[in-house]
Amino acid sequence: MADPRRVAVLISGRGSNLRALIDGADGYEVVLVAANKPQAAGLDWARSRGLPTWTWDSKGLSREAFDEALDQVLEDHGIGTIALAGYMRLLSAPFIAKWRGRIVNIHPSLLPAYRGLDTHSRVLAAGETRTGCTVHLVTEELDSGRILGSATVEIEPGDTPATLEARVLAAEHRLYPAALSKFVRK
Repeated sequence: MADPRRVAVLISGRGSNLRALIDGADGYEVVLVAANKPQAAGLDWARSRGLPTWTWDSKGLSREAFDEALDQVLEDHGIGTIALAGYMRLLSAPFIAKWRGRIVNIHPSLLPAYRGLDTHSRVLAAGETRTGCTVHLVTEELDSGRILGSATVEIEPGDTPATLEARVLAAEHRLYPAALSKFVRK
């Protein structure tokens, strides 16, 4: 098995959690940034810092075909841990099974509450007084793996989904590197 301190970060967009994981790296090294969208802004940021990148447009591809190609590039880079950071594509069951216990994700709620998408709108509509973010292991069931860490964010009067998202994202940027560092040292 590859060294768990060799991390690949999977992204689909701007890569703000990617930046946090790289800037906050302690005990691990991001050795590959992969994306399912070639236009993901986070790829440009990673390339500007000399990090190896890989992308393949997943649009129109089966989940299995994409994941097989992704698996091969992860193996080629000797990846031990996969960190999902705004990766908006579901992984196939065979991929998850192969990498079981080595895929971590961050979700913008205090799991097990508010799994899935549109989290901030749902939290506000429910009248919650607090929310947060959770780092967890990835399993075949969406946002349901073992919790590795969480951070709480208080909901303020007048919060909108956008204002809440910004504060939760700031908490994610603090939590994710710390949780990943602890995870790879287990």
